[in-house]
Formats: sequence, C-alpha cells, structure tokens
Amino acid sequence: MNELLKPTFDWIQDDFKSNRIRFAVELVAWAISIGCSITMALTVPNPPLLVLYPLWIFGCAMYAWASWTRKSFGMLANYCLLTTIDSIGLIRMLA
Repeated sequence: MNELLKPTFDWIQDDFKSNRIRFAVELVAWAISIGCSITMALTVPNPPLLVLYPLWIFGCAMYAWASWTRKSFGMLANYCLLTTIDSIGLIRMLA
C-alpha cells in the first residue's frame, strides 16, 4: 500500500516545495469549498447563504489566483467565471 501512495505523496511534496504560498492558498480554498458544501448539505432547505455565498466566492477567487500562478488556463477560466457568476448572484440576492 505504501508503494501505491508514494508517488502521490512525492507529487504533493514537490508541489509544496515549488510554491509554498500557492500550496497554502489552494489548501485553504479547498477547505472553504468542502466546508461550504457540507454546510449547505446539512442546512437545506434554509442554508445560511449570507455567510456561505461570500465565502464560496472568496474561495473561487483564491483558486483563480492559484490557477494564474500555475499558468493553467482551463482552471483560471473556470474560477474567474464562477467568481463572476456568483458575485452577480450575491449582488442580486442582496438587492
């Protein structure tokens, strides 16, 4: 089992060493994403959207920055679009 996971752990170590700030930003963004999803699942039909929506948008913006530093166009396009769409949704919700 150890030999099966070793390449993955090596890849994670290499990613951490290549850019520690980006690694930390992606880790926090991932935690935000999972936290928002779990909170949404546990609180439907009345989720705390005034808390979750801005937090989700912030996480998407963090992922967009990380995508930029990775030079990953697909991820950058995706997270910029999600940040834009959800920001418009938040503004409409508050209006």
